[in-house]
Amino acid sequence: MGEREGDNQTTAGALEDRGAKDGMDGQEQLTDQMVVRRQKLQEWQQDNIDPYGQKYQRTHSTAEIVQRFDELEGETVSIAGRVMVVRGHGKASFADLMDAAGTVQLFIKINTVGEKLYSQYQRLDIGDIIGVRGTVFRTRQGEISVEVKDFTLLSKALRPLPEKWHGLKDVDLRYRMRYLDLIANPEVRDVFIARSRIIQGIRDFLLERGYLEVETPMLNVIPGGANARPFVTHHNALDMDLYMRIAPELYLKRLLVGGMEKVFEIGKNFRNEGMSTKHNPEYTSVELYEAYGDASSMMALTEELFAYLANLIRGTTKIDFQGQVVDLAPPWPRISMLDAIHKYAGVDLKDLEDEEAAAIARARGLDMPSGAGKAQAINEFFDAFVEPELTGPIFITEHPVEISPLAKRKVDDPTVTDRFEPFIVGWEMGNGFTELNDPIDQKERFRSQVEQRQAGDDEAHMMDEDYVMALEYGMPPAGGLGIGVDRLVMLLTDSPSIRDVLLFPHMRPR
Repeated sequence: MGEREGDNQTTAGALEDRGAKDGMDGQEQLTDQMVVRRQKLQEWQQDNIDPYGQKYQRTHSTAEIVQRFDELEGETVSIAGRVMVVRGHGKASFADLMDAAGTVQLFIKINTVGEKLYSQYQRLDIGDIIGVRGTVFRTRQGEISVEVKDFTLLSKALRPLPEKWHGLKDVDLRYRMRYLDLIANPEVRDVFIARSRIIQGIRDFLLERGYLEVETPMLNVIPGGANARPFVTHHNALDMDLYMRIAPELYLKRLLVGGMEKVFEIGKNFRNEGMSTKHNPEYTSVELYEAYGDASSMMALTEELFAYLANLIRGTTKIDFQGQVVDLAPPWPRISMLDAIHKYAGVDLKDLEDEEAAAIARARGLDMPSGAGKAQAINEFFDAFVEPELTGPIFITEHPVEISPLAKRKVDDPTVTDRFEPFIVGWEMGNGFTELNDPIDQKERFRSQVEQRQAGDDEAHMMDEDYVMALEYGMPPAGGLGIGVDRLVMLLTDSPSIRDVLLFPHMRPR
């Protein structure tokens, strides 16, 4: 930005907010600034001016004026946005006007607009939204500006922006009041613009490959498709409990039974579990299923999709995430879960029985409840010793059957499944496998999950007889893939917390 005119700079928060606490009657006590702003609101109304105006016809954005200055110099333009900084010089004033595209300087002279309009202009506060008609010019200091010929108040801001609003760093305030974050930190918008492009990119990628986008229920009679604790709600008319969706998988695979051979869904899932920098109670995923595919075809698709999105958003497959360079170009290495444990934990669990594996896990300080066997030992070892080491990208394959109730067994080793998880920067980015289409095996797997649920595991699957019935009509061999969109956005926008990529993350009430 060029040098700014004016030395009488006023920013929001220059005054001390006093009395900003709840009164004894529970009514909010107005601060000095809020009182002054309400007085100005009345002054606008006394001038018969609606402080919350109507449609305003814009000819240009602020960015267009800056980018196309050579052709617009001397032309009359109409712009609209929020007043962000005001600098006064008696009979002339400067201000910054911000819209979604950027910021441009405003200049107004009393000799040009007259005393009445100039007086009204000086009544504006930081945060007010106005429409401006004026002439594009460059100041003596070289600042591209718009000289105001007329302006319209479109929305009177009754609250001042927080003190030190420029570059607002209070993380809690930023997440709770995202609208202030977007005003104070315009670069935050770039993350959410990128998020929108990523989601559209996923959609374009799949549509180009012949997938059909579908929608499945958010309210489920039986929550299925993942090991997760669901949210429960109640349907009054039916007088029955329903569950918020934890995954769309079982509905999407019903569509394969019905002859839809390539389907996907981008949507929300809800899991009543812990929160962290990588977890939010509701999150966005993309799930896709392809008849006559398998885990190998899904791994190839995963590599292609991540590389495509990296090029789309970052212009290269080599991306920097928090100082760590990751190359997403295919092919990605693959390692089985047991081999990864052997490599990173120094433990070989391949030929051990349940009790032996559980004992070794306990000896290494892992949480192994009574009755836990080899499958849980594998899972615990992986979480503790392997996952943090997977800078990736890498595919972890061959998960135990006991922790993969919807995946088909490996032909050459029926104790493990033809399943994979892509890991990047130590994060699980998705889950995929060759789909189990044997209804008898599937029902037995559900029964095992029900037993685990009865033993106290509230994340285990319920029995879904209707899904088993669908499989009995015949589902073609298929590959399936689920990817967490929020973590994908984190990766591609170099955002360390999931709250940075959710416009309105869940927060504990104050």
